[in-house]
Amino acid sequence: MTSAGNVSRLGNLGGRLYRGEVSIDFVGRQKTWYRISGAILLVSVIALAVFHLQFSVDFKGGSVFKFTAPAANVTQVTNTVTNAGGGSNLTVQKVGSNTWTVQTPVLKHQKTQFTIQNAIATQFHIGRNAVSIQSIGPSWGSQISQKALEALIAFLIVLVLYLSIAFEWRMASAALIALAHDIVITVGVYALLRFQVSPATVIGLLTILGYSLYDTVVVFDKVRENTAGLLATRRTTYSDAANLALNQTLVRSINTSLIALLPVAAILSVSVFLLGNGELKDLSLVLFVGMLSGTYSSIFIATPVLADLKEREPEFRQLRKQISQRASSAKRQAKVAVGNATRAGTAASAVADDTADDTDVPDAEVPADTAEPLDAPVTAARPAGASGTSRPVSGPRQQPRRSSASQRRPSGKKKRR
Repeated sequence: MTSAGNVSRLGNLGGRLYRGEVSIDFVGRQKTWYRISGAILLVSVIALAVFHLQFSVDFKGGSVFKFTAPAANVTQVTNTVTNAGGGSNLTVQKVGSNTWTVQTPVLKHQKTQFTIQNAIATQFHIGRNAVSIQSIGPSWGSQISQKALEALIAFLIVLVLYLSIAFEWRMASAALIALAHDIVITVGVYALLRFQVSPATVIGLLTILGYSLYDTVVVFDKVRENTAGLLATRRTTYSDAANLALNQTLVRSINTSLIALLPVAAILSVSVFLLGNGELKDLSLVLFVGMLSGTYSSIFIATPVLADLKEREPEFRQLRKQISQRASSAKRQAKVAVGNATRAGTAASAVADDTADDTDVPDAEVPADTAEPLDAPVTAARPAGASGTSRPVSGPRQQPRRSSASQRRPSGKKKRR
């Protein structure tokens, strides 16, 4: 098959999914998706408990020393700052190929900053002014953390109110579960990869939460459209209607996610391999992980959770029971019809065999020396004519007439009784 044929088939897949000609049972396999998400969440929680999050100086306060030393390594930089009074709890990162950043806890005395600055300049043979110092107090860091938490809580409250008004509280609950799923996975990835959590990370987290909700709301809107009047028609269950809506929006969700992930992946690659650590890497990483997790949750988590919540309602539970009974009855009727057809076919075959046995009677055997063909030519003597000769006359031979038994009886008087 040519590549054009493959592209054509992929192009027609969206239409076939929308019309229901092809369907992927997302809702029916929700236990499988729950197990996969549970395993990922477990790894994320373990990583968070073991490695913890590495907050930047903007959240916990401290001092950041930045300088350029092409010939330095991590061990040299760490030992230099520790011996100068910077403590043992340091965060040393290399930005690009030559630039280093060293983050220390909050220093008790301001003189310690100058001591560390002089030690770095002496160790790596650079000017004292080439070592920049950024100091953030603990109160500022706590304020940043509090504002970020308040922004997240406000975002979630507005989200619940909007979904409850626009849709219903069960959809809002399913969306919140999907959001919590995305947040835990993203935080777990940060803890596992030992990336710093900076203000850019918080901005990216709020961005991907909005993106995840955008995709979820689109799916929920289609679910609401497919389930409108479902209890009146009573043709399908809520889970089946929700699964159809998910299939109808599947191609759109995948295309949108891929288009959004491609530039984010490019930014992440450039920031990690070329620019090193920095705000750009923190922002691109949270966007990439969050978008990927949000796409997964909107397809495999949000809608199956919504279907589970709706199927607990008495009316939809009764609807599922009626449809199941109807399907069982139709299956039994089909089985009976197949059995009747099989029995009818067997009887007809037996009758046909009996008829064939009655009609296939062999003809009476005729001796070979007396048997003649029915259409054999008859030779008769021609009356003597002028020529005085006779010629055989050809023509169909007349079959002898069979006489009845009374005609073959010898003539005579009838026997008196």
